[in-house]
Parts: sequence; C-alpha cells; structure tokens
Amino acid sequence: MLLTKPHPALVLPSASLPNPNLNAARVRPLASSAPHGRRGLRVSASSSLAPAQAASAALNRVDVLSEALPFIQRFKGKTVVVKYGGAAMKSPELQASVIRDLVLLSCVGLRPVLVHGGGPEINSWLQRVGVEPQFRNGLRVTDALTMEVVEMVLVGKVNKQLVSLISLAGATAVGLCGKDARLLTARPSPDAAALGFVGEVTRVDPSVLHPIIASGHIPVIATVAADETGQAYNINADTAAGEIAAAIGAEKLLLITDVSGILADRDDPGSLVKEIDIAGVRQMVAEGKVGGGMIPKVECCVRALAQGVHTASIIDGRVPHSLLLEILTDEGTGTMITG
Repeated sequence: MLLTKPHPALVLPSASLPNPNLNAARVRPLASSAPHGRRGLRVSASSSLAPAQAASAALNRVDVLSEALPFIQRFKGKTVVVKYGGAAMKSPELQASVIRDLVLLSCVGLRPVLVHGGGPEINSWLQRVGVEPQFRNGLRVTDALTMEVVEMVLVGKVNKQLVSLISLAGATAVGLCGKDARLLTARPSPDAAALGFVGEVTRVDPSVLHPIIASGHIPVIATVAADETGQAYNINADTAAGEIAAAIGAEKLLLITDVSGILADRDDPGSLVKEIDIAGVRQMVAEGKVGGGMIPKVECCVRALAQGVHTASIIDGRVPHSLLLEILTDEGTGTMITG
C-alpha cells in the first residue's frame, strides 16, 4: 500500500505547548500594607488590554491538548526508539526543540530511548585534522584515524551534550555507547575493504537498558561498538536504532533526519509517501526510487518491523515539533512504514 499527498511545511501551532510564562503574566501578587500580611492582586497590563484574545489563545491550547489525549493514552507506557541525526543536529534552536519534545513525551508517560548520530560534528572535526569526509552508499568510509575521531566526537562530545540538554529540559538521561555492558556487539561490514571500520550489529544485549527505562530515565546511545576482540567500529545510527528497537520490543521506531521522508519522485519534494508497507518499500528500492542515504534507513525500518516493532517512521527534523506531530496527531509529518 502506498499513499501520497502534497506535503506542505508543517509547523506546530504556537498554542500547542503550554507557555509557563503566560499564567505568570496574567496575575501577580501585589505587596500590601494591609493588616495580617494580606496581599492584593494586580492584573497585568497585557491581559487587561485584550482579554478576548488571551481567552482565545488559552482555549486553543486546551483544544490541542484535548486532541492529543487519545494518542497519549495509546502510547502511555510504550517504548519508542528515536534516532536523532541530520540537519536537526546543526541548529541549536532545533536541537533544543527536539530535546524538549522528547522530554514532553517522557512526561506524559511514553518511554523514549534516544539513539544518535553526529555526522555534521564528525565532519567538522575531521576537517580540523585535515581529513576529507568520504561516503559510499550512504555510509561513512572509516579508516583508523576517522574511527578515532568518530569515537571521540560521538561518545565524548555529542552524547554528553544531549544528556545535558535533557537534564536542562527537566528530565534525567543516562549516556551510553554500544560498548557499555556489551549493549551492541559488532562485526566488520561485508564491504570492509572499501568502508574500513564500519560495522554491522551482530548482537544486542538490552539488559542494561531495562532498569534505566523502568526508572523513568532516558537512555542516550552513541553508536560506537566493539567486536569480540575489542576493535571499535562505527555503526550506522539508523541501523543501530532499528536493532535496539527490535531487541527491547519497542512500539515505534522514529528516524529523525534531514529529509521529509520517502518521495514517490525523488525530484519532487511534494510527492511525499505518507504511508507504505514493506512490500511497497521493497518495490521502490527495486525500481531505483529509493537510493543513497535513504537505503540504510528503509532497510533498518524493514528489519525492525520484521522483528516485531509495530510501525517505523522517517521524519524531517527540520520541521519544528516533527516528533510530536508524528506521534500525537493523525496527520503525521513524514513517511510511516507498516508491516
């Protein structure tokens, strides 16, 4: 099954998330010399000028929350694996927005697991040491020096930055990489002669994740893993997210990237495929309609679905609040792949 429709830019209404400053601006205590320390109330100038507009904005926020209720009830207590990467990591504003949305989902009862890449940051550091990034079929060519930079940037920098952002947004996170507690075990890619230290996932041991998730914390996983001898490998973050989602029995896998999703016509941004099943994806790959960096994305989605994940979505991280739109609305914002 393949459904397409024009895909205008989606922007979550400003009323969609409560503004903690709005109620604070509505009324505030007024110091008073009245006996027994009683205080009066002073109405703010903004609310007295436009009470109708303020009431309308408040009603809009309530409407949005009410419409999200069925989706919150559906996913409450369910684990969702979110792969975070692409252009959404370049902008500090988008990065903060994605993390706030992730924390919001955690606050309303979902159990998110964040698996991240860090391509733009890795490219920047490679160029600092005089190495030009190279890719083959959407995968990074990783020699020994590149592997050292990848591990330093993903595990030491990007991972801890995301943990810090989650903490600032009001939740708690635990930073991990595939080496920790043997979460991921790797082996060389079949194309190792061309790709170098790019690995495949041979085994996932999710035992370290279960107590973290059950405690209400958010695991944040950098996709560096080791093989049986301890050799480090760079694992494609999409692939790792799919394998982790399958291993922990996730309800949903979401790949946040810098494309709108699967396009029926690669040259037409308006030809977004809103929903497609596994057979439809395989047909599009065979016809050459899916290529480049999209291939590992759709392959990991198909593998995850085949191993029990219910749905997988590829969404555009450049669209504000795309994560909330995909989970908490009927319309969604990217391509959803079903089994």
